Amino acid sequence: MIDVDVQRASESHLIPVDASLQNWAQHALSEFGQACLTIRVVDERESADLNKRFRSREGATNVLSFLADIPPEVGSPLLGDIVICAPVVAAEAADQDKDLQAHWAHMVIHGVLHLIGFDHQSEADALAMESREIELLAGLGFPNPYD
Repeated sequence: MIDVDVQRASESHLIPVDASLQNWAQHALSEFGQACLTIRVVDERESADLNKRFRSREGATNVLSFLADIPPEVGSPLLGDIVICAPVVAAEAADQDKDLQAHWAHMVIHGVLHLIGFDHQSEADALAMESREIELLAGLGFPNPYD
């Protein structure tokens, strides 16, 4: 079972319904038997605070992933938390002329992939992550976000 808790800490009216957020995360974790995670949707203030505290970067960002710090021997299905900034996602979609739902799906999948070990620190890692994102989004009927 894949359990996805959704927390809404944003006043934005442009956030997809919980079922969509959960479905996108579950799709990204379809190869997992058990997993638990939280998706927290926030506004710029909380995103900027977290970005500063945990990444030493200024300003709000689209998505942050926080891996659960649980020793492997515990065997917990808890992966961690994804924090998505609703106003940033909406602005990016508009600026990049992307469908808002498709961009939200991309941000959820991007965050989940970070929780399961993907990153984009090197060019090879970025290509692997982008390839998986494209594949997962296509499986949901969304276009390649990098086109």
